[in-house]
Amino acid sequence: MNPKGVMKFNFIRIFFLILIFSIPNYLYAGDLLLGKEKAATACSGCHGMDGQAISGGNSSLTPNITAQQKEYILAKLKDYKSSEINHPQMSLIAQMLSDKDIENVAEWYSNIKISIELPLE
Repeated sequence: MNPKGVMKFNFIRIFFLILIFSIPNYLYAGDLLLGKEKAATACSGCHGMDGQAISGGNSSLTPNITAQQKEYILAKLKDYKSSEINHPQMSLIAQMLSDKDIENVAEWYSNIKISIELPLE
């Protein structure tokens, strides 16, 4: 195979690899704007829009969910919805969410960025 043929073959192979690996991410991605809307109506009363617990701090009753990993939020919301985890408020709220709502809310809260500043710097 001549050098042009090898280069063309490699380009095509790289293109298809990128395509294959980007499709699953696209299919499983939640909608950030819909997640924001659902968070405003279903979650912000306790967790705030920024994921910081309204009750004044992180606790087992109302944890901070700022920048929590998406897979963790998905798993917990699904567990609340299925009553695998029984919590008076969260089980009720999660049961009112569709699977797509859960995906979107997880997308919203997992995309919040935080920064840490060290003292005296």
